[in-house]
Amino acid sequence: MNITKEQIDKLNAVVKVAITKDDYQDKVEKILKDYRKQANIPGFRKGQVPMGLIKKQYGKAVLVDEVNKLLQDNLNKYLTEEKLDVLGNPLPKQQDNFNWEAEELAFEFELGLAPEFEVPLKTKKSVTHYKIVADKKMIDEQVDRIRKQYGKLISKSEVGKADEIRGTFRNEEAGIDQQTTLEMDKLKDKKAVSALMGKKIGETVSLKTKGLFKEEYLLAGALGIPGEEAKKLNISVEFTIEEVNEREPAALDQELFDKLFGKDEVQSEKELREKIKTDSEKQFEQQADQKLLNDVTERLIETTAFDLPSAFLKKWIQMTGEKQLSPEEANDEYEKSEKGLRYQLIEGKVIKEHNIELKFEELKDFAKDFIRSQMAQYGQLNPEEEELERIAARVLSNQDEVKRLSEQLMSQKLLALYKEKANLKVKEVTYEDFIKEVYG
Repeated sequence: MNITKEQIDKLNAVVKVAITKDDYQDKVEKILKDYRKQANIPGFRKGQVPMGLIKKQYGKAVLVDEVNKLLQDNLNKYLTEEKLDVLGNPLPKQQDNFNWEAEELAFEFELGLAPEFEVPLKTKKSVTHYKIVADKKMIDEQVDRIRKQYGKLISKSEVGKADEIRGTFRNEEAGIDQQTTLEMDKLKDKKAVSALMGKKIGETVSLKTKGLFKEEYLLAGALGIPGEEAKKLNISVEFTIEEVNEREPAALDQELFDKLFGKDEVQSEKELREKIKTDSEKQFEQQADQKLLNDVTERLIETTAFDLPSAFLKKWIQMTGEKQLSPEEANDEYEKSEKGLRYQLIEGKVIKEHNIELKFEELKDFAKDFIRSQMAQYGQLNPEEEELERIAARVLSNQDEVKRLSEQLMSQKLLALYKEKANLKVKEVTYEDFIKEVYG
């Protein structure tokens, strides 16, 4: 067997493979002899079928199968030994009227080669690195929410401006019949507030759905309908009052602090506010980090210029799917996937140049941290190490989980690299401003 490479240009090459009978003949003969031993053909005893008949019936199929195995094994070996960085897989060139009886079988494969390029992490234009802080307004709102959540309900006979009203929304034509709890301070429509004020248990009030709540998403839950439907809804609904309660806020005392954080973890309102600030900013950091990772990714794609063997890749997409695509369909698929392919190449280059590795022990520790955080959500704050090891072993035996956790850990490592090496501009913002600036 002889394998040679013809370089077409920097991004395209053709590999030529020449196979002689000596490369496959012995294997083919052995398989055909085994077929002869097992063949059941009418008119012949088992094992006594003439070899000529066996070759006529099975010879070409066995030959084609063995040659394809040789091609696959040796082509992969050649690509590895020559350290050829290919995109997609080698594409066999079509050969009409191929002669399988020839003394030498010649095959050609098209290759798309990965481009050579550099990745400048220190881009000229800086990337914004948001630092989200919990401001006084947010902490005040959190304290009020906690006091309200853990406060006690005092039953009332008529509706006041800060009460909670349990009742049922109805509109027969729209198919609405939903029991819910309305909080007066979450209503936006002043006419609705006015209509409810002073009403007693058993009374019914007509309310407009459009602009009823300060937060639009609350309407869907109150009426028991899908969110998309609630956004477009503009009707009148009847609301029948069944219960009225005033919520007396909980006192900021040791009993509440212990209930929230464990015994003596927090011992004053000042410490409560500090705890809320610290915990909130830790959660915000995860959102800010994800935004930073996305933005650096986009910036690297924008600033790292290189060509791709696009004609080869379009042809590869066209030929190698579950069904063969038309040239137009393959072109559309290529345009959809080009950006992702560019980042895969950029990410691979960054990982290689900066010697970023994922070691099994790191992955196991990462899995244990993830498990620990999941358990904490269900109140298991101090799991035994032995239990963590057992669960981690089970998780890491699942290849899909290994892939998912590996991707997350690699993202963390890339993020740490970008924080150290990229051109970042830190911007301190409140969470409210972050949402407005990032999501509009």
